[in-house]
Amino acid sequence: MIADTTYLLPLARIGVDTDLLKAIAEGKTGLRLEDLTISLISTFELQAKAAKMNIPAEYASEAVKTIHSAFRVEPFNRSEIIDISFELRRTIRDYIDCIIVATGVVLKEDIATEDTLILANKQQIKKQYRVDVLTYKDLVRT
Repeated sequence: MIADTTYLLPLARIGVDTDLLKAIAEGKTGLRLEDLTISLISTFELQAKAAKMNIPAEYASEAVKTIHSAFRVEPFNRSEIIDISFELRRTIRDYIDCIIVATGVVLKEDIATEDTLILANKQQIKKQYRVDVLTYKDLVRT
């Protein structure tokens, strides 16, 4: 499963209501941490969000190190990912989100996200690319 950047923010000590990593660690999902794949672009996005929120650089650096040691990190410069991300750009305005979705499409892995624009297009993504788009609520047992 491809995890969107939102779920990585707690690693940089940025609080989110949808802490998927914590839910996985507590056994509240059918997922294991090793089931997650991260697009390399998410490490950039995490750094940018941390900088914008004035989070100390050391927290962002620690988060990036953790991501690279705990998860499979997929490069975003593969030609297949670029091709599909350009297709997705017609419906998803944020190019970073296009890359994350395209990574799931190329790897044939479902995508976990809270992004409203991706979620608004989830039926089209499933129909066209045969991957599911899921949210925290879809994945976590309450």
